[in-house]
Amino acid sequence: MYDLIIIGGGPAGYAGAIKAAQCGMKVALIEKNLLGGTCLNRGCIPTKALLHYASLFESAKSLSSIGISVGKVDFDFDKMHQCKNEVVSTLRNGVSQLLKANRVDLFEGSARIKDAHTVICNEQEFNTANILIATGSVPAMPPIVGSDKAVSSDDLLEKSSLFFNRLAIVGGGVIGVEMASIYRALGAEVTIFEAMERILPMMDREISQSLNMVLKKRGISIFCNAKVERLESDSPLTLSYLHKDTPMSIEVDGILICTGRKPNIEGLFCDGFSLEMNRRSIWVDEHYCTSEKGVYAVGDVNGLMPLAHAAEAQALAAVAYMQNKQPDIDPTLVPSCVYTDPEIACVGLTTDEAKAKQIPVRTGKYVMGSNSKTVIEGKERSFIKLVFHADTNELLGAQLFCAHATDMIAELTTAISNHLSSSDLLRALRPHPTFVEAITEAVEAAHGQSIHTMPTRR
Repeated sequence: MYDLIIIGGGPAGYAGAIKAAQCGMKVALIEKNLLGGTCLNRGCIPTKALLHYASLFESAKSLSSIGISVGKVDFDFDKMHQCKNEVVSTLRNGVSQLLKANRVDLFEGSARIKDAHTVICNEQEFNTANILIATGSVPAMPPIVGSDKAVSSDDLLEKSSLFFNRLAIVGGGVIGVEMASIYRALGAEVTIFEAMERILPMMDREISQSLNMVLKKRGISIFCNAKVERLESDSPLTLSYLHKDTPMSIEVDGILICTGRKPNIEGLFCDGFSLEMNRRSIWVDEHYCTSEKGVYAVGDVNGLMPLAHAAEAQALAAVAYMQNKQPDIDPTLVPSCVYTDPEIACVGLTTDEAKAKQIPVRTGKYVMGSNSKTVIEGKERSFIKLVFHADTNELLGAQLFCAHATDMIAELTTAISNHLSSSDLLRALRPHPTFVEAITEAVEAAHGQSIHTMPTRR
């Protein structure tokens, strides 16, 4: 008899298992594929590894501009994938060792839930007080004629043979712009098709527009308000689409479809057992409990926030709730990151969101063109924008479009979670020269006091 059986060994599953075991619970973790889930094997980690390698290649090509001669610069896509696989393997082995060290029973196989206290794996029944579903998501293919000729992000990250000199990307969300950045840095012709009016449509408008400008400057073609209708032929592939109601087509070597993902629940429930659904996702309450008492669902499978760190936070919170405790972590304040160049990181409210909630705000924006590290490293158009409550000066949100944004957002997330004000943020002395000292400038700018920014003429 287990205290907790977790189905799915991704960031939510293994983090929840380790935390529960450390709290004295007897825990089993069931994973049918590879430990680490999508994030480690087919998502976050391999994508960021390839982004890093592509960035190094791009930087090497420009070394002569600062007086460094290196001869001909070329890349080996097979070797890049080999290095990526070594990174993934190292991290996956680390997860395995952590589970073993915390005495979590690990089972390989497909799990099916028979009832709220019974899980079947490899034809064996296991009894448990609680079940945590953390099965993640899989790519969702839209109803496009000929979509079987396209590949998913899973495919691109798993197969080194899939380097395309001309790549069309259907979907201008996070996956789309990151994949576009990789392939363009390696010299491919890249075209992005986005059905909405702008890429990264769920993010701050100014960030979306700024990234659009940067990507276009680097030679990536972007068509928004574009409806892809069909994919034809084999070599070359022809993608037909409507752009502002005008029929158009393009010939490419490969087509990536990354228009979204769907919860991975196929085959999860035995006949006679079901859970309340919220469209395609499993419905959960504020404690991540499903419609069946004792059965919890976290991460992509509940559709709340499809991010690895959000999934882990939800799992840690769910484990606390199982023990009638309050979680140490706030799983509702989730920073979002995009690993383009410049990087993007956002947390809390944007100015538009605050205004929609009738919250009075003041905004502090600092353009990184005056930041020493930005100038030294030759970074392009970038900025930091902070949103404060106009009356209390409490930090409500942050939108970063700059180098190292994904590292800098942690400080601002901490500030928001602790209800810090602009005065609180200004007490901390940030070192010079660093990217992070721009936070001080953005805070001061909210009050018209920045000493490194030209004053606005009135």
